[in-house]
Amino acid sequence: MQNRKLLIAIIVVLVAAFFIFDVGRFFSLEYIKSEQAALATLYDTRPLLVIAVFFFGYIAVTALSLPGAAIMTLAAGALFGLFTGTIIVSFASSIGATLAFLVSRYLLRDTIESRFGEKLKTFNRNIEKDGAFYLFTVRLVPVFPFFLVNLVMGLTRLKTGVFYLVSQVGMLAGTLVYVNAGTQLAKIDSPSGILSPTLLFSFALLGIFPLVAKKLVEFFKARKRYSGYEKPDSFDQDIVVLGAGSGGLVTSYIGAVVKARVTLIEKHRMGGDCLNTGCVPSKSLIRSSKLMHDIRHSDTYGVQNASGEIDFARTMQRVHGVIAQIEPHDSAERYEGLGVNVLMGEGRITSPWTVQVGDKTLTTRNIVIATGGLPFVPPIPGLDKVDYLTSDNLWELDTLPARLVVLGGGPIGCELAQAFRRLGSEVVQVERGSQLMKREDPDVAERVRQRFESEGVNVLLETQAVEVKSTEDGAHLVCEKDGETVSLPFDRIIVAVGRKANTSGFGLEELGISLTERGTVATNDYLQTDFPNIYAVGDVAGPYQFTHVAAHQAWYAAVNSLFGIFKKFRADYRVIPWATFTDPEVARVGLNETEAKQNDTPYEVTTYGIDDLDRAIADSSDYGVVKVLTVPGKDKILGVTIVGVHAGDLIAEYVLAMKHGLGLNKILGTIHIYPTLSESNKYVAGEWKRAHQPERLLAMVEKFHAWRRG
Repeated sequence: MQNRKLLIAIIVVLVAAFFIFDVGRFFSLEYIKSEQAALATLYDTRPLLVIAVFFFGYIAVTALSLPGAAIMTLAAGALFGLFTGTIIVSFASSIGATLAFLVSRYLLRDTIESRFGEKLKTFNRNIEKDGAFYLFTVRLVPVFPFFLVNLVMGLTRLKTGVFYLVSQVGMLAGTLVYVNAGTQLAKIDSPSGILSPTLLFSFALLGIFPLVAKKLVEFFKARKRYSGYEKPDSFDQDIVVLGAGSGGLVTSYIGAVVKARVTLIEKHRMGGDCLNTGCVPSKSLIRSSKLMHDIRHSDTYGVQNASGEIDFARTMQRVHGVIAQIEPHDSAERYEGLGVNVLMGEGRITSPWTVQVGDKTLTTRNIVIATGGLPFVPPIPGLDKVDYLTSDNLWELDTLPARLVVLGGGPIGCELAQAFRRLGSEVVQVERGSQLMKREDPDVAERVRQRFESEGVNVLLETQAVEVKSTEDGAHLVCEKDGETVSLPFDRIIVAVGRKANTSGFGLEELGISLTERGTVATNDYLQTDFPNIYAVGDVAGPYQFTHVAAHQAWYAAVNSLFGIFKKFRADYRVIPWATFTDPEVARVGLNETEAKQNDTPYEVTTYGIDDLDRAIADSSDYGVVKVLTVPGKDKILGVTIVGVHAGDLIAEYVLAMKHGLGLNKILGTIHIYPTLSESNKYVAGEWKRAHQPERLLAMVEKFHAWRRG
């Protein structure tokens, strides 16, 4: 901070001296013309001195973003000639520009990023990817003020070396024009006369050239990708969608709404994982388990002699009944009624424009891959010898396991571990990491672990599953913990260590479509794969494996595929919320402390304990916390984590606030119904306000009141 203040002081002094002592008079065309002969004589007698003074003077003017660079470039032509003048100015201007770039970065970038960090993420990603290209384009066109380019680029993540090299090359054309004009100094009346309309037009064409070149490169790359495939003369469909989960259904719906011809292909069940094996059945099971938990703790509410017994088979019947009740929302009949052609069967992409379903071949302008994901099963020796469960097949259970091992401490593992424990199973949860829910802050995960332990879930952290053994006594999961071997007997084991993208068996390998390191289909910002007319959404594409994100991506895939010739939209992941439906629920949007530290993002934390909330106390649900990260000294929200009852519902207010740039002051100024859980959002805003009271102003107000009292 001290060094920064010193640098600011030096810059202010130098700039002030420039104007106070009217140094600018030496950078006028009239002065250069009047002193041209004297300067030429000095150059003839002391060439190295003149070059050195000019060189470092040019660097200083450029680095400080002072007016005069254009006049100095003309002077270089007049004094040193075209060749020598161009070399001197080219290097001096690039070095000076780089210094200005570094000053801007050192003084301003942290402040700008702290205020607009979330909005700048996409911009910075584009700069990291194509920053050299963008810089080269603007450097070719002198209409762009070069000093402004230096300052703006300093605020980005562009590497210094890249900035220097691109500036060196990109400014050469403009330098040549000005230095050459300087060799004819006597004929120049004003610097503005150098850039005639014809010359400006030429520079504009020069600046457009890289853009055109980029488009041509993209065209030829696409053409190369498509080589070997025959494009149909006409198409049966505008979009063919593979997979009828959330991403596929929403893509199809949007396509049908805008009157496109859409075919949706599903090989198994409409609704995908969320309806059949994920969100819907798990939340139904969680509801039954919560009821059992409430019955066991009914004395908390003054209810005596309450009892209940789980009929697990009927519990699972209810789960399937809920699925059946929701099923019509995602049914083939509904979507056919909306105008979507629904085909049940295995779809296979046979070319960029054709999809095979049974003996039928569809031709289509666009393809959207929405094939979802599958539970990942780790290669644990002996696991394949037991009838293990995953989130896909556990819904076939009709008998409650007496002893259950849950392998995995992520959201799915946590939800199932608590639910089965509340239903009556003896549950051991095994997690190889140091905490449950590794994406959440440690203090948040610890709250959940403590609740699990209090309910009887045996949580084993930093425990590595090594082997599954089948003995006369039954099956055992052999683990290593703290250097010792632990043997865990079980009747059933649930494998919940994550999910993998479903990318095989429908033509991606044959087309050579790229995958990421995580095994998902590689897409660009517009959700296009290697083939621009083939898109991917949802779990198969990532980066987030949530139903609501798949639906969010589906809008971009549908609109970009149908109307991308006019305008394409980059998928926006700035405000993505999610929740884990344990008790207490854990909901989050934006950054948490762990991520903020990893990203070196400055932040403040404000918390409000839900144990202080009237409605939570009345409901005997007075546990949990609202945790808000803000920009230091400001009410701008960087991220929120809520732990507590209905956290997944309460987070919506912050999702809205972050999406539309509303801060904690706006939330504090919003009326919340009393008594409700949503008041916790207002109270945490009040905690922030209390911590940022204007102490000096309040001291003055206190004196004012004392004065009025006499």
